[in-house]
Amino acid sequence: MISNSEMIRIRRQMQRRIRDVVAERRRARQIEPAGAEPSGDPTDARPSTDASFTASV
Repeated sequence: MISNSEMIRIRRQMQRRIRDVVAERRRARQIEPAGAEPSGDPTDARPSTDASFTASV
């Protein structure tokens, strides 16, 4: 079984990774030319992680 402190550490690590990915995508969008068409890539969809993340704890 995972201890409470281990769960907190894992949660913080996941949140840090999510923030890093969001920041990377934001930088990539800023670098794109203003007139570029969105690729329509389905992997770019961003579900709300807050509600699902906190509900599982």
